[in-house]
Amino acid sequence: MTTDVHSMVLRLVDFLKSRGVTALFTNLGAGAGEVAATEVQISSLMDTWLLLYNRESNGEHNRQLYLLKSRGMAHSNQVREFIMSSDGIKLREAYIGPEGVVTGSARLAQEAKDKAAVLIREQEVQRRARELERRRREISAQIEVLQAQLASESAEEVMLRREALGREDQLATDRVAMGVSRRTAARPARPEAKSTTKPKK
Repeated sequence: MTTDVHSMVLRLVDFLKSRGVTALFTNLGAGAGEVAATEVQISSLMDTWLLLYNRESNGEHNRQLYLLKSRGMAHSNQVREFIMSSDGIKLREAYIGPEGVVTGSARLAQEAKDKAAVLIREQEVQRRARELERRRREISAQIEVLQAQLASESAEEVMLRREALGREDQLATDRVAMGVSRRTAARPARPEAKSTTKPKK
């Protein structure tokens, strides 16, 4: 019986390919593992092979899809979760957790953990930014104080130089005055002039 089915399916596949008809075949496999063959032995004739899983994890069944092969085109090797909703079948983006692809409620829990971790990192970055800004303000205040001290010391230095120059000028003036005073004191007094008028007889 299996041989007859195999021959019939082979003829059907050849007929559809010769007419350019795209056909979709389904195969219900036993077990949950990946099987690279079908019971009627026509898997090698298929151009594209999709594997659908219904796996249990964390106390729930989640549907997954994997593209085993697709001749002549590039394709992803990721296991994707798909959801059958009132709006049809939706293929979700693969979500990789620390231990691999996560689906269902485990995906929601992992997404919540990842969001919390991102929030913690953002808060840490903001905290460090505030700390750096506080340190920057403190350093700027210290720089302003040091600049004020430097300006005060520079003004004090200028004042000391002016005072020193003033004292030197005063000393020079005093030396000149003292020299004049000494020369005046050392000069001899002039004799009184004698009268040359002869007395009258």
